[in-house]
Amino acid sequence: MKKLLTIVLTFCALMTAAAVQGQSLLKTHVETGDIEGVAEGELAVYKAIPYAQPPIGNLRWKAPQPAKSWEGVRKADEFGPMPPQPTRPGRTADMMSEDCLYLGIVTPAMSANDRLPVLVWIHGGGFQTEWYGGDMWRNLAQRGIVVVSIEYRTGALGFMAHPELTKENPEGHSGNYGILDQIFALQWVQRNITNFGGDPSKVTIAGESAGAISCSLLCGSPLAKGLFHGCISQSGGSFAPWSDAPRSLGLDASQKGAEQQGLAFQKHLKKKNLKQMRQMDPMLLCDGNVGFAGFWPCVDGYVITDDQYRLYERGEYNDVPIIVMTNSDEGALFAPGNMTAENFQKSVKGIFGDWADEALKYYPGNNDDEAWHGFGDAFRDMGFAWPSYAWVNLQTKTGKSPAYAAFLAQPSEVSFSQDPRRRGVAHADDIMYLNSHFIMQNDKYPIEAAVSEIMQQYWVNFIKTGNPNAKGLPYWPTFDDSKPTTMQFSNGASLIMRPNREQIDFVERYYKAKREETESQRKSK
Repeated sequence: MKKLLTIVLTFCALMTAAAVQGQSLLKTHVETGDIEGVAEGELAVYKAIPYAQPPIGNLRWKAPQPAKSWEGVRKADEFGPMPPQPTRPGRTADMMSEDCLYLGIVTPAMSANDRLPVLVWIHGGGFQTEWYGGDMWRNLAQRGIVVVSIEYRTGALGFMAHPELTKENPEGHSGNYGILDQIFALQWVQRNITNFGGDPSKVTIAGESAGAISCSLLCGSPLAKGLFHGCISQSGGSFAPWSDAPRSLGLDASQKGAEQQGLAFQKHLKKKNLKQMRQMDPMLLCDGNVGFAGFWPCVDGYVITDDQYRLYERGEYNDVPIIVMTNSDEGALFAPGNMTAENFQKSVKGIFGDWADEALKYYPGNNDDEAWHGFGDAFRDMGFAWPSYAWVNLQTKTGKSPAYAAFLAQPSEVSFSQDPRRRGVAHADDIMYLNSHFIMQNDKYPIEAAVSEIMQQYWVNFIKTGNPNAKGLPYWPTFDDSKPTTMQFSNGASLIMRPNREQIDFVERYYKAKREETESQRKSK
């Protein structure tokens, strides 16, 4: 009886110790103080950790500064505010603040010694909207990785360049504050993630849309060297040429061009100088009622040193393993519902100029329905599919790390695009496959759930090893443009040749001509 009691007590002690160990990471330490998260099942969740000082007052439109220390234990049980952005139902001004530089962490680690691989998620939103708190990827954390989701400044607060800002900066640059935030957060991860059971030598960055574009910029930025070891891009890349004019569709801006936009913004606000703009309510700079939008990263020679296409041609980038994915009908989310054949053809001529007739061969619009699809397909290829192809193709030619191409084409009645003319997977629909939206409704969407499961397995394998392949999954080779090496996710997973080849090749020719034209103009000045 005593022996049995001893066994029971020993077992209870072990179970108690395991429970304590399992909950040990609900409290940990970062460089600025002790911090406490919340338990969600077997996961420890830290919802708001400040990685930089609030960029307010004189810190508006400046590089992020180190967060200040605190005393006692800081509770991270509520998400930080959204960055100022256009309001809409469910996202009101009281939910937003310029004090937004926080990150969230979800960890399954049982101790700080676990050294689990790390995923750092960068949200999308056209560099104007969205929030780090919506994409915490708890389901991926349950598969044995630490997940970090970071916030960064958006809109005018994150990306306005201005001559006065350039003059006051010791390095002579302005704009790109949102990208500097991302780099600052990645530096914080390198210094602190071990305290959450993460391995700083196994960090993968990932993002969707503007988050994917951010990832490509981080891959090209010398400031981000060594801060990550893999990259996953979902619908985005920054490989268009640039000029000294304000950004336009298909043509990015240099700092000089972005400064012109900043001056136009100042005039629009009826302010005399930067000092007056720094005194403004942040919502008056970023709310939809401002009537002035479109701030974007610029080639400043510091964060972004050149046309990314040229950087990759020269092999001047952070060479890490990549997965680059696009969706089959990205443009369905952006095509105007009232698009007419007449308006479409005017748009094509305005965008492509002398290339318009050839563009209409690949994106016809002889009637209103054809025009709607033509607009969506052109938007898909110029905004997402071609940059993704350029990225994976250039790295295959000039890099040493593996590059994998993916194409999401799963038919589904569920989509962020509500237009019945949609033919495939619209922009942002991929999020539902990664956040387990379909897996949690497996009985209703069994095929989508199965595809979601396959995708998540590939993604987690890649995050853990730099290679998506593992036993039980269709083999996924690295990209080879001459072979069926693009992994298509549709009713399972299978290899195909690069999709929409003729359209992508046309965009490649068009961008090559634009790049040569803008470079010639710069040299002639």
